[in-house]
Amino acid sequence: MKKSQPALNLRIQWVKSDIGYSDDQRRVVKALGFHRLNQTVIHQDTPTIRGMILKIRHMLKVDIEVVKIETK
Repeated sequence: MKKSQPALNLRIQWVKSDIGYSDDQRRVVKALGFHRLNQTVIHQDTPTIRGMILKIRHMLKVDIEVVKIETK
């Protein structure tokens, strides 16, 4: 019998340009893996990623996906 536990993934879309914002905010955009505007990346829901999103929340659109992980 397998048990499944839900895991959360965050689908993050970069929707606003970083022109005119500070260098540390631009670095967060790059650290999340974005290369161009309107790009979407998927990350696991961790405190580190949540902190990055919080820092540049005015530039992002975030959706939560529930993924089932099966364990034996």
